[in-house]
Amino acid sequence: MSIRSTVNESGTAIASNQTSTDQSHQESALNFIRRGTTAYRKAGFALFLLGFASFSMIYCVQPLLPEFTHTFHISPGTSALALSLTTGFLAFSIVLSSAFSQALGRKSLMFISMALAAILNVIAGWVPDWHLLLVARAVQGFVIGGVPAVAMAWIAEEIHPADLGKTMGLYIAGTAFGGMMGRVGMGLLTEIFSWRSALGVLGVICLCCAIGFLWLLPTSQNFIARKGMQLRFHLSAWKNHLQNPRLLRIYWIGFLITSIFVTLFNYVSFRLAATPYLLSQTQISLIFLSYSLGMVSSSWAGAMVDRLGRKIALLVGFSAIVIGTLMTLAHGLFVIILGIAAITTGYFIAHSIASSNVGLEAKTAKGHATALYLLFYYLGSSIVGSAGGWFWQYGGWHAVVYLTLALAFIAIVIVLTASQPITSKRI
Repeated sequence: MSIRSTVNESGTAIASNQTSTDQSHQESALNFIRRGTTAYRKAGFALFLLGFASFSMIYCVQPLLPEFTHTFHISPGTSALALSLTTGFLAFSIVLSSAFSQALGRKSLMFISMALAAILNVIAGWVPDWHLLLVARAVQGFVIGGVPAVAMAWIAEEIHPADLGKTMGLYIAGTAFGGMMGRVGMGLLTEIFSWRSALGVLGVICLCCAIGFLWLLPTSQNFIARKGMQLRFHLSAWKNHLQNPRLLRIYWIGFLITSIFVTLFNYVSFRLAATPYLLSQTQISLIFLSYSLGMVSSSWAGAMVDRLGRKIALLVGFSAIVIGTLMTLAHGLFVIILGIAAITTGYFIAHSIASSNVGLEAKTAKGHATALYLLFYYLGSSIVGSAGGWFWQYGGWHAVVYLTLALAFIAIVIVLTASQPITSKRI
């Protein structure tokens, strides 16, 4: 399955940088956290809180974009900067974290990142000026960037190899749940109070999650800090990966996947708030419950690859995106909702497969390869998510659909012309 494979690849990335013998590896296993222990249960819950808090704060502004246009008298494209700047700074922060986290403590870095992000979420809710809100969101994205890379490293170092898949599953479930509740919760709270209060409440909740994470997560037993940043090594690793044509194809697929998904979700709120639908903030936010399909469809991806192969499975994912996008052109609200569900399902299938391909293709410095994938992935959200506002402003929903369909067809061409390992059977 995709989750287990991703974890194994992460574990390999850590192990590939070690020179210990099999015997010393067995001895270090005495310090691993095993499933069924109290330490494991605490770690699982702590990682769930980590994933929930970080991803709820990243995406909480997505349903608020129409509110920003009214409060600050800005265009839809400008309002999208509240998300685009966060994911843009997040992208570069993840790359830096993959290089520099070895010199820092895992647990303390994750806690500080989460706590600072939570405080910035409260600040973003009460700043009087649009540009100050953007500054808060940009800094928030940068500090959150320390979480994904460090969390995967902690899991690979501290959890017994036999339990890695289950543990990573808890973290990924937290990220999916956080991404969904950040969107849905903001809409519900905004309807009851205001968007400012909603951001403040979420910030307080996430700060409590950070404290709970600090209290629950066991202290690292196998982490060894390394002196020096070894800048030449990191630059060489990034350069080698970017010169690998197969990896570069995967990176561009990741860029296109999130470009399509975020752009559609950014501006569908504006369409449904306008005539003839005139949906309230609560009603629009409930549509984001379709995000829960990601928890199911990402697991389907593994079975689909085993049965159909990677290339066909990727094409199925993008086909679902194309069909769902076309369905949103319908006038019936029910058909539009079904289209959004199809887009979400296809997105998670494609993302699960593409991200797992990175570990298969990268033979060395897998952590650097994964960080570059996430860089492209979040840059797609940042760049195209904002550019989609121009299409919405001057061409309406049809222009947004044509933009995302063009990106989907480019991705399909990349998949069709790709060679191994996309065509290999296993994730």
